[in-house]
Amino acid sequence: MKKVLLLVATECNKKAAKKIAKLLLKKKLAACVSLKEINSIYEWKGKIEEVNELEIIIKSKPELKNALVVFLQKQISYDVPQIIYKKFNSEKKYSNWVNKSCSNQVCP
Repeated sequence: MKKVLLLVATECNKKAAKKIAKLLLKKKLAACVSLKEINSIYEWKGKIEEVNELEIIIKSKPELKNALVVFLQKQISYDVPQIIYKKFNSEKKYSNWVNKSCSNQVCP
């Protein structure tokens, strides 16, 4: 088994989320980016908020984690962006595809 990085972020603007996804692929920071409409409920500055937003699910190489975090911190519109990640075991053919699809560089 090989490892694949799965990173999840959110963005409130659909156009911005699509732009982020395309830039990630263009810069070879991700092999695949999935966008899913979600409804989030959370506390912010003492008030309960309910918003529609897009979940951005990024599949990449573990060694690109730091570059991905830096990139997303600059691109996401939130003051405190959700950027969570974990390495997962992956089927060999899929992890090979991810590795081939992503850059060998560790900087965006």
